[in-house]
Amino acid sequence: MEEKKFDELLANIELIVKDLESGNTDLESSINKYTEAMKIVKVCGDKLENATEVVIQKDIQRMVN
Repeated sequence: MEEKKFDELLANIELIVKDLESGNTDLESSINKYTEAMKIVKVCGDKLENATEVVIQKDIQRMVN
């Protein structure tokens, strides 16, 4: 399975939020959508953390050279 890009994940979260805010989903569906969104948020956080590490490492290398 291909890993989704950050922007795609963020768009998925936005769709879920809009769906939840519409109020047109039952409680069980809302809970499932919320759970799915939180999993995506975790993946996005991990991607941001990894990107931050890359930037820090590049800055350190630039300072050393």
